[in-house]
Formats: sequence, structure tokens, C-alpha cells
Amino acid sequence: MPGGMQNLMRQANQLQIKVKKLQEELAEREYEGTSGGGAVSVKMKGENQVIALKISDDVAKAGDLEMLQDLIVTATNDALKKAKDTHAAEMAKVTGGMGIPGLF
Repeated sequence: MPGGMQNLMRQANQLQIKVKKLQEELAEREYEGTSGGGAVSVKMKGENQVIALKISDDVAKAGDLEMLQDLIVTATNDALKKAKDTHAAEMAKVTGGMGIPGLF
């Protein structure tokens, strides 16, 4: 197989370029998580940076600090899960489902 190793290296480099580009795109995407039927929503970027937090007036006026904290945590975890699931699905498309250590 002349050139087999060279071809394999070229394909690996192309895959690495595609993965890096996808990672950059995913970092810029926004994900929204909600809790309490939309009473709290958290918006974050793909690199797990919270960029917005909205709390409904009803929840804010209720005065139940512990409930509000739980709603914020739940909404944040929802957004994180959406980002993680999207990231995994998009990477699987690029890599053909191969879990390649060091690429992501």
C-alpha cells in the first residue's frame, strides 16, 4: 500500500481541522435552559459561559430564596445538558461516531 500511511495522516489532519472548526462554532452557539415552567431561564454560550438569567416577577416576589436557588441551578443544568448533547451529536457527525481521545 504505497502512500497508505501518508493518506491516513492527511485524513487525520483534515479531521482535526474539521473538529477544531466545529468546536469554534459550538463555542459561539447559545443554549437556553428553563425551570419552573419557564419561571427561570438561563442562556449560555457553548463554552459554558452564562450570558443571561431571567427570573419571572412571580417567582421573585414569592420571597422563597431556597426555591429560587433551586430553580436557577435546574435551569443552568438544563442549558449545560443541551450544550453537551448538541456538542456530542455534532462531533459524532464529523468523526463518524468515533471517540477520538485528544480531539474533544
